Amino acid sequence: MRIVVVDPDACVACRDCEYACAFRQSGDFARHDSCIRVNFYAAERACVPLTCLHCAEAWCLEVCPSGAIHRDEQTGAVEIDAARCAGCKMCLSACPLGQVRFDAAEGVSRKCDLCGGDPACVRSCIADALQYVECDEAQEVA
Repeated sequence: MRIVVVDPDACVACRDCEYACAFRQSGDFARHDSCIRVNFYAAERACVPLTCLHCAEAWCLEVCPSGAIHRDEQTGAVEIDAARCAGCKMCLSACPLGQVRFDAAEGVSRKCDLCGGDPACVRSCIADALQYVECDEAQEVA
């Protein structure tokens, strides 16, 4: 399985990853539709993109009462089927990284789906701060 890993020292805070993800998810460039967030820490002069790690033991998947959350067999991504999502928000509380968001307009939870194995955020990163690597390589890259 592959995941998106971040090199915060390389991030230039351009937010291209957020825009690319938002466009992939909604067809619009509204950053609130993005499943990756660039967090700014002014005092430390740091910016860190954060997204779902598609945990081996995915708590969001475990708590979903409607069975809307599943693991894609090909990519290994933990995905949400919006058609089955009951909007209970239990997955938001279960995620230890806070990487599930609630789409109030649609009444469903949303999270990174790895773009079917070709993450738009990684492709758009001008600084190579994001990489799509095998899980066992993640520690070496980070």
